[in-house]
Amino acid sequence: MKELDLLKKDWQKNDAFEQVSEQDIYTMLHKKSSSVVKWILIVSILEFVILNGISYLLPDDGYDNKYSTLHPYLYLAEKLNYIIIIGFIYLFYKNYKAISVLQSSKTLIEHILKTRKIVTYYIYWNIIISGYIGGFGFIDGWNDGGRSTAEKVIIPSQGPAKVFALLFAMLFIMGILWLFYKLLYGGFLRKLKENYNELKKIDL
Repeated sequence: MKELDLLKKDWQKNDAFEQVSEQDIYTMLHKKSSSVVKWILIVSILEFVILNGISYLLPDDGYDNKYSTLHPYLYLAEKLNYIIIIGFIYLFYKNYKAISVLQSSKTLIEHILKTRKIVTYYIYWNIIISGYIGGFGFIDGWNDGGRSTAEKVIIPSQGPAKVFALLFAMLFIMGILWLFYKLLYGGFLRKLKENYNELKKIDL
């Protein structure tokens, strides 16, 4: 935030330009916040397209039909996940369009907070749903043991070892995803927080 510090110093040196300097600070924060929200939108779209594109490129061999028959709840969870992720992407787009035309620090502050909340919910949803689906997928592979697809079972039914394995798989996947999303979106959230703190210091 070196640019903001320079503007503040200039503002403090010359009280006659106080209002102009405040407006300059707001304009810069507005531009930075709009850029951050735009990149959140771009990254979320790329994430959705790339991850789903990879799954569609893999050989199917009727797996989708078998999976929906053998594991209907997980199948529905995957389809629900697509709808919810598209919903999040729409909210990112809607918030970007709104934040790009704001004219006051108060409304910009509100939209920064709103964006940070949406991103946080988006991350939590991805971690939880991926841990759930991935954990049971791990158990599904464990239960395969060379049997045919028709003989697979997804519910751990052979003692506490399977339950422990399920919980471990879920927590492991969720931990990896938490690190992934922290690296992917953590910088955006930090920038929005910095912009929020700076906006709180000015009164337009």
